[in-house]
Amino acid sequence: MNAIVNDRSAAADAAQGAREYLTFRLGQEEYGIDILKVQEIRGYEPPTRISPAPAFIKGVTNLRGTIVPIVDLRLRLDCAQAEYNSFTVVIVLNLRERVVGIVVDSVSDVLELKPEQMRPAPDVDSAIDSQCIRGLGAVGERMLILLDIEKLMSGADMGLTAADT
Repeated sequence: MNAIVNDRSAAADAAQGAREYLTFRLGQEEYGIDILKVQEIRGYEPPTRISPAPAFIKGVTNLRGTIVPIVDLRLRLDCAQAEYNSFTVVIVLNLRERVVGIVVDSVSDVLELKPEQMRPAPDVDSAIDSQCIRGLGAVGERMLILLDIEKLMSGADMGLTAADT
C-alpha cells in the first residue's frame, strides 16, 4: 500500500512540475542546474590548454575518447578566481549532443524543487545574462540561483555550442 501511495505522490509531483537540480558552489553563492543535463561529476585535472581561447575556457580533456572543452564557470561568471583544491570538481554536461565540462568549487547535492519553491529572478545587472537564469530556488534558508546551463554555454562568446536560430 505504501509503495502505491509513494508512486502516486511522485507522479503528482511530476505532474505539478517538480524538477531535480544538482547544486554546486562558486565562492559564497550556491547554484543549481537541471540534473538531466549532467552526465557525470569528476575530480579536477588540469586540461590541455588551447590558444587562442577566452580565459574562462581552460582547455580540453579526453574523456573516454571524447574531446571535452573545460570551462571555468567562476571565470565565466566573473567570480573571483578560486584556488583549485581537493573539492574542485568538473561537472560534465550533455548539451544538445555536445559534451562540455564546467569547473566549480564544490558540488553540494541533488534537490527536488516544486514550483512553489521557485521565484522569478530579480531584475538586476549581473555578469550572467538574465536569459540564462531560470529563477531562484528557496530551500529552507538557502537560496539557489537556478541556471539555464544550456543557454549559458551557448552564448556567442562561448563558441562551444550552436546558438538557436
